[in-house]
Amino acid sequence: MKNNIYKFVFFLLISSTMMANVSLPNIFSDNMVLQRNSEVKIWGWANPKEEIKLVSSWNNQEYKTVASNQAKWEITIKTPEAGGPFTISIKGYNEVVLKNILIGEVWLCSGQSNMEMSVSWGIDDGEEEMKNATNPNIRFFTVPKLTATSPQNNLLGNWTESTPETMKYFSAIGYFFAKRLREDLKNVPIGLISSNWGGTPAEIWMPEDVVNNDPLLLENAKKLNEQEYGPRQPGRAYNAMIYPIVGFKIAGTLWYQGESNVGSLVYDKTLGALITSWRKEWNDNFPFYYVQIAPFKTGSNNFSNVTVRNSQRKLLKEVPKTGMVVISDISDTIDIHPKNKKSVGIRLANLALTDTYKINSSLVNSPLFKSFKIEKNIVIVSFDYAEGLYFKDKKSNQFEVAGTDGIFYPAEASIKNNEVILTSKKVVNPAKVRFAWGNTTQSDLFNKANLPASCFTSEF
Repeated sequence: MKNNIYKFVFFLLISSTMMANVSLPNIFSDNMVLQRNSEVKIWGWANPKEEIKLVSSWNNQEYKTVASNQAKWEITIKTPEAGGPFTISIKGYNEVVLKNILIGEVWLCSGQSNMEMSVSWGIDDGEEEMKNATNPNIRFFTVPKLTATSPQNNLLGNWTESTPETMKYFSAIGYFFAKRLREDLKNVPIGLISSNWGGTPAEIWMPEDVVNNDPLLLENAKKLNEQEYGPRQPGRAYNAMIYPIVGFKIAGTLWYQGESNVGSLVYDKTLGALITSWRKEWNDNFPFYYVQIAPFKTGSNNFSNVTVRNSQRKLLKEVPKTGMVVISDISDTIDIHPKNKKSVGIRLANLALTDTYKINSSLVNSPLFKSFKIEKNIVIVSFDYAEGLYFKDKKSNQFEVAGTDGIFYPAEASIKNNEVILTSKKVVNPAKVRFAWGNTTQSDLFNKANLPASCFTSEF
């Protein structure tokens, strides 16, 4: 008799444990920010065929679904205009209540060490900025560094409010981006998801089959050598650090990466494939703003750094809804990690305020090569975003021209009607032009917004 009672109690314990298993991935936690004015997907796990009820406190609306035979469920809910804090209740055999939720703008910050870099690394004015970082309307989620050979369903982490302590170890660029957004978006909360890994090439951040099914990308990926400080195999960071949050509604992505792809001649195709794959996985053509890597000494004189920067410039015309900030004026040519992260975050935010939120009419883009024409021995170069073009030191020695032989010579440069006029005594019949073409060359051409022009070559 006693054994039967023990068996019955054990059965009840097992049954209740099996039944009480409504759960969510960690990206859904207390303190999170959900994208405003959107249809937002929330998902998780439960017993097969278990009924799930979700109630959002901003309108007390109830949503229902039933877990699949694979024990998965998802519900799409409508979010209001910015506000909070709110709660979300998810109930099956048990109940999960998410508290202190804000509705606002959510941005994914990804890339390698320059995006990861925080106050704790020693950025400019970091300690002073940290002291003033208490802001419950800015929230952080940090994705831990992990790799996986197949896509993962979950990851460790939780949402936190911005405080001096949490801000100290979070992406500085992300923080300054959020702070600048809030200046113009006023009372809109900002949520930032930071998924970064120093020393990593772009190939590990996209689905493995995207690389394997593209002969050009695959050939380039095979040139990536395994290194001590990070993975090199395509898809490994994507599987563990991006895939688990795919579907979490975002306003857009910020990207700072490329240093680990220096040497590639096809970085525009590589990053373009990454952007396309992420948008496909999210089923969302969200904006993608990135930082052109800074000029820095690469230990060789083969123009490998400037080639990647030129690829980043080209990508703007190859992939829609992209934007790029140029930072050659705030870079340190002997340090691959420029310490002025505040200006980078602000420039990215200005792009978003202009292109995504349509509330900033200021000039926010650097001058970008548009076209050139030849009149006898004179080359006339036109730029986009060329209002108020000027040379930093009154004149420039960074333009070069070449004839059909492809040998470049320095050109004398002047500015007229926001175009650059070039001549070279050594090139009678010019056919090509390039600018700031060097691994450590910091642009000396600016527009009226004091933003530096991107390097370029008309050759490719």
